[in-house]
Amino acid sequence: MARIAVIGAGMGAMAAAARLAVAGHRVTVYERAATHGGGVGRMTRDGFAFDTGPGLLHLPAVYRDLFVKTGKESLEQSLDVVQVDPASAHVFADGTSVALPNASRAGVVQALDEAVGAGAGERWSELVNRARAVWDATRRPLLEEPLLADPEYLEALGHDPYPGLRRRGLFRRSTPPVLAAVAERELKDPRLTALLESHALAYGLDPRTAPASAAVLPYMEQTFGSWYVRGGMRGLADAVYERCRKRRVEFVFGAEVVAVVEKDGRAAGVELADGRVDEADTVVAGVSPGVLRRIAPAACGPAVRPGPPVPPGRFTVFLALRGARAAGAAHRTVVHAPDRGAELAGVFGEGARGPAAPAYRPTVTVLRPDDPDVRPDDGHEAVTLTATVAPHGRVDWADEAAAAGFAERVLDAAEGLLPGLRDRLLWREVRTPADTERATGAEGGGVPAPVLAGGGGAFLRTANATPLSGLYLAGGFAHPGGGLAHAGMSGTMAAGLIVSGADWRGSQ
Repeated sequence: MARIAVIGAGMGAMAAAARLAVAGHRVTVYERAATHGGGVGRMTRDGFAFDTGPGLLHLPAVYRDLFVKTGKESLEQSLDVVQVDPASAHVFADGTSVALPNASRAGVVQALDEAVGAGAGERWSELVNRARAVWDATRRPLLEEPLLADPEYLEALGHDPYPGLRRRGLFRRSTPPVLAAVAERELKDPRLTALLESHALAYGLDPRTAPASAAVLPYMEQTFGSWYVRGGMRGLADAVYERCRKRRVEFVFGAEVVAVVEKDGRAAGVELADGRVDEADTVVAGVSPGVLRRIAPAACGPAVRPGPPVPPGRFTVFLALRGARAAGAAHRTVVHAPDRGAELAGVFGEGARGPAAPAYRPTVTVLRPDDPDVRPDDGHEAVTLTATVAPHGRVDWADEAAAAGFAERVLDAAEGLLPGLRDRLLWREVRTPADTERATGAEGGGVPAPVLAGGGGAFLRTANATPLSGLYLAGGFAHPGGGLAHAGMSGTMAAGLIVSGADWRGSQ
């Protein structure tokens, strides 16, 4: 039985901890905050409840597998997990609206034909079908197997471990196009283009630079569905935490790790901010690249891929509204920006740094769960508005005037969907990337995107096995990247490498 120290109680780190405990190891989790879950948080006030992180789950099979492999109770026995239908609604800049049914190709085709025009659904479907080729080719090596840490491995493949994708479909050209070029060439309608690009933007990806393989994002959602946990997605974090506790994982909260202890060239424990040193045979770190460089510089060799210096963050407005939720309202509606170019420049461009609120009107995701557990009674409604924004640092999101000004733009975007919004408003609370940075420790409050094939390997994340022997990585900033499902996969990979050794290549 080995002693294993896990740094951070985010979803990937807890997934690793549960699997390692089941394998017979003694696992202790050190978390700087007062609670578990990392970015999967919860805010409550006056009988209203809001998720401060992801509002939906895609690829629930990742957590079904975690619960099957770590205990008797399945995911569904531990949580009330339901599909949302429609999967999403969209309001485009010209006023066109469409509701897309959950996990129904034929339903999506019909809905787009009716809303956008004859043939629109088939064009969309053809693109998604070609994205299936990306999924089939990359699912195992990209999402189920660890990324090799040897830099010569990447060099031998021209820094692109998936060059075979260039041979067919969207990738038949010698230089694979970016997502925006695919949209322009294949979809031929600004509303369909906005639909495709919004999937990338929701994950903090710039469609002008993201590889065409980003088309796999709507494919995954449309194929595997969108899922919600009754009471809020925080319930998933609570369930994983309880599973860890049942497997006798020890949690130490308010315990900031300031260094990974090294002995004889390998990780040998953790040093805490209070000066205490806890020995361990192996360490798993669920931290951002900046934190990793600070606490374990020996792990940051040339094979550690930090990705973008600081990815975009999330700007969120929680609304407590009087009045009942409208009958038939979609759980999730995306209100698209009137000027996508201005929005992309504001989120990804260099721009001016300072406290000024961005001047564009953003694409806003409106979450309106039909869930009595998140509102005080049926005469009220809890609504969450979210936009992808530049990280803290590019914009001074700690500046109250900047945050308040941008919140007004977010409300302006949602007002067409929520008539009389300001008259219904009891109160609002704003969370910015600066708040995310304080809560999670991630630089700039950046939220990592899932890994993508292509792009010369630029959209990969840090390998789970580091150059420092005995130190492994899990969580959204490690392979295979961000998002609830991908974070869970990272925990699987870290645990697999520790239990089975460097030759482990995923579950067969």
